[in-house]
Amino acid sequence: MLAAVVISDIHLGSDNCQAKQLVHFLEEMRHGAMAARRLILNGDVFDSIDFRRLKKQHWKVLSELRKLSDEMEITWINGNHDGPAEIVSHLLGVTCSDEIVIESGGRRILFLHGHRFDEFISRYPVVTWVADRVYNLLQRIDQSHHFAKMAKRKSKTFLRCARKIEHDAVRYAAKRGYDAVCCGHTHHAGANETGPVRYYNSGCWTEKPCHYLAVADGVVEVRSYGESVPDEVPVPPAAPLPETSLPSVA
Repeated sequence: MLAAVVISDIHLGSDNCQAKQLVHFLEEMRHGAMAARRLILNGDVFDSIDFRRLKKQHWKVLSELRKLSDEMEITWINGNHDGPAEIVSHLLGVTCSDEIVIESGGRRILFLHGHRFDEFISRYPVVTWVADRVYNLLQRIDQSHHFAKMAKRKSKTFLRCARKIEHDAVRYAAKRGYDAVCCGHTHHAGANETGPVRYYNSGCWTEKPCHYLAVADGVVEVRSYGESVPDEVPVPPAAPLPETSLPSVA
């Protein structure tokens, strides 16, 4: 049995939310096909607090989460797109936190969304809004999401921001004596196990394939999910980060 399953950046209400796959994923958890002691929702469950945007499949996701909350511990970590804690906690029927730590296999693993380390979204809100709209448009035009992912990975600004979030999250975890840190926010699933504090990102449920983290015996794995069978995805370690914080670039 897994110690925890971690998903993030679902963005319920968004046209790109892969809600159908997520319902199937949660049903598998509830029926024991993927047994876990707890589920961690690492931020951005909702795309916005305008619940009129929620579609039928989005409400099914909420229904599955409420059913699961009767059978296992579910923790929601607040993200930058989520609404007020009291509203979201009531809708999901789960507890809310800014960050949590679990122990597995003798290791202490920190979970937080990661947006607190993203200075770009607070410095350049208009640019961020435009970039989000272009990214979403590319996803709608190309259902394979190939062009959207390619555009994101070709963006120097995105790559710098993603690396800065990783660097600052690792430094934050190291100061507190944790062995690993798991974030969301960037929508870019990955792992960096080269340093004393390991870094993982759970990706998102708005791109194909969708990703999640599986935690067991102190080991964190990045996995992708297809509608029938989840497959583990080999994720190459990122290059080691410098000791100094990277600047935020427009």
